[in-house]
Amino acid sequence: MTPKRSIIPLFVPHAGCENTCVFCDQHQITGKTIPVTARDVSETVNKALKLLKRDNVMEIAFFGGSFTAIPITKQNELLEAAQPFLNLNKENSIRVSTRPDCLSADDTARLKDYGVKTIELGVQSLCDDVLIASERGHTVKDVFAAVDTVKKAKLELVLQMMTGLPGDTDEKSLETAKKFITLKPNAVRIYPTVIVKNTKLHEMWLRGEYKEHDLNSAIELCARICELFWETEIPIIRLGLNPTKEFGMGAAVAGAYHPAFGELVYSKIYYKRAAALLKKENIPVESDVILQVPRGHTSMMAGFCRSNVSTLRKEFALRSLKIKETDAPRGQVVIKLQYRR
Repeated sequence: MTPKRSIIPLFVPHAGCENTCVFCDQHQITGKTIPVTARDVSETVNKALKLLKRDNVMEIAFFGGSFTAIPITKQNELLEAAQPFLNLNKENSIRVSTRPDCLSADDTARLKDYGVKTIELGVQSLCDDVLIASERGHTVKDVFAAVDTVKKAKLELVLQMMTGLPGDTDEKSLETAKKFITLKPNAVRIYPTVIVKNTKLHEMWLRGEYKEHDLNSAIELCARICELFWETEIPIIRLGLNPTKEFGMGAAVAGAYHPAFGELVYSKIYYKRAAALLKKENIPVESDVILQVPRGHTSMMAGFCRSNVSTLRKEFALRSLKIKETDAPRGQVVIKLQYRR
């Protein structure tokens, strides 16, 4: 993936989707209710250009719907509106998100002509029974075919997965993550299931037909999944749904929603690795410990309200615990230890 790429997001809520998945209400998930127009593209880009340097590498991203399932004339209209922006820098590009069963070789060829460099596929699960229970409307076979289409077009591939869907288990979610790794995407997004008000999943939950994917369980599971992707150096570009005003006002009635979900997951990973290291080193009681982590990861190691620090100090009877940043590779958890009696 191109580093330090500034994203200009544009939302096409539910546009192109012929069916509604049990968990989905894109209007509340994205906080947008009006489909984007060509004029919106131009205005949004111009506003962004006032805030960003012209030599920044930028990318227009169409999120929230199935872009290639929108009528082609509408797709082309939106893409055409982005062309002046692309001409500002040869590295500027467009990304679109879509369904695995709505992508053909003709689609990718046309998208490439318009400057699209990245395609995100809303896979959600690589277990057919989970896809059926979630009313996704596509199969695992469709996913593999779409991945092949993207790769043959030499476009960047981002795969999106969800945990805690109807019929899902921790083992199935882990299996989906492992299969993602074999597909070698350029990046992934991980979304734990949130029960959104007035969706079919909400009704299923109220009737007792669906068990909530609670926050603590989702944190534990996503921590395990993240480590799989870290070990194979696949970037995780999003973990948990973006906070919206609607969610803050009660649209997220249950499930694994937290505005800082990603931070909670990464803090969990750091805590487990630090605890394992401290246990392995058999640190003496009343030691002064320094944990070294990659730059920018201090808050993740410290935990929410420094909960990791206080828990580790109590668990291992430490006199003090400090966190120091080093030049360890970003995106990897590298913890070193020093202590004195």
